[in-house]
Amino acid sequence: MTDTTLKLEDAAIDVDPVAPAAWSATTWFAVISLAATSFALVSAEFLPAGLLTPLARDLGISEGTAGQVVTATASVGAVTAMLSNVLIGRLNRKAVLVGLSALAVGSNILAALATDFWLLLLGRAGLGVALSAFWALSVAVVARLVGANATGRGMAIVTLGVSLATIAAPSMGALISDWLGWRSAMAMTAGLALLAMLLQLLSLPSLPATASNSLADVFSLMRRRGVQLGMLAILLLMTGHFAGSVYVRPFLEHVTHLATGQIALALLGFGIAAVIGNIAGGRMADANIQTALVVNTILMALAALVLVLWGVHIGVAFGFATLWGFAFGMAPVVLPTNLSRAAPDALEAAGSLMVASFQVAITIGAVVGGYVVDTYGPTAPLTVTAILAGSTAVLALLQPRS
Repeated sequence: MTDTTLKLEDAAIDVDPVAPAAWSATTWFAVISLAATSFALVSAEFLPAGLLTPLARDLGISEGTAGQVVTATASVGAVTAMLSNVLIGRLNRKAVLVGLSALAVGSNILAALATDFWLLLLGRAGLGVALSAFWALSVAVVARLVGANATGRGMAIVTLGVSLATIAAPSMGALISDWLGWRSAMAMTAGLALLAMLLQLLSLPSLPATASNSLADVFSLMRRRGVQLGMLAILLLMTGHFAGSVYVRPFLEHVTHLATGQIALALLGFGIAAVIGNIAGGRMADANIQTALVVNTILMALAALVLVLWGVHIGVAFGFATLWGFAFGMAPVVLPTNLSRAAPDALEAAGSLMVASFQVAITIGAVVGGYVVDTYGPTAPLTVTAILAGSTAVLALLQPRS
């Protein structure tokens, strides 16, 4: 195994470009600690979906107002994504990651103890900082732990926490809220973040900063064609996904005419398929990133298109909602890996652009999806998904091979 030093403006970033045949136990432990962190952070992010009714009632606010706790997390995260790698300077990256987990612990405790909406909002804003800064660093840290050619595999394990949290957090939050109250559910996420922090302390090696990023470094990356294409791929595919996925339930209700239990089963299939897609995406990304991106985008476009055309049939609805879940599971691995291949000498700065692109896509997708479903009906958001995912597939085919 050989070490290569990649440079940007005389600042060295140590990355092993050769994937080892097998990871050591210490490497596995370190990567799993990052997966535990992603699970803890994303669980806290999605938890309010199962808590809005009791939370709003307890704080004396409307459910619509309570829903703004999610907006606070996302909006603060979008700003943090661009500034996090600049503000941390030359701090040891292990210390930064541990500090972000500590911030998540404190933010979740504040949210659990909040006596009014503004304290709750402050706690959720702190979570937004921890979330975005963690993801902005994730690709660079994983590359240092496992080697650049195994980044896809490493990110697949880290983002596995996202898939699991997406499935578990809303339902578990609702159950715990009904059993012990919404504050206990919030406190549970603080416990998860504390466990992740302890795992980081025990498993992560020292990760001295090898470069100090400036905002100019981050923006200068945007002049690279590969980075531009990578960001555009994220914007197109994730805007399409979030424009349609939010409205899958109304589609299944009004087009396929499924009962509530059947919808829950279809969404469970979506979630399980996302976990499998996550693993498959990691292996495909390391083997051939362009092929992985083409497959990812075509599968999502196909799933959405078939649902629009023949989703009235129950078997088609179940099968292609599951295929959509598989494609969605691939995306958090394939898209960041694709972008990082265009900036191997500036992975942390590329991470900032990656997270910002995701946040913008989520925001645009929510706005577009809401507009078209109100204007054109329940099949319209899925049509948007099919068009944008298909456009991303064309972009992937035109993208120069790395």
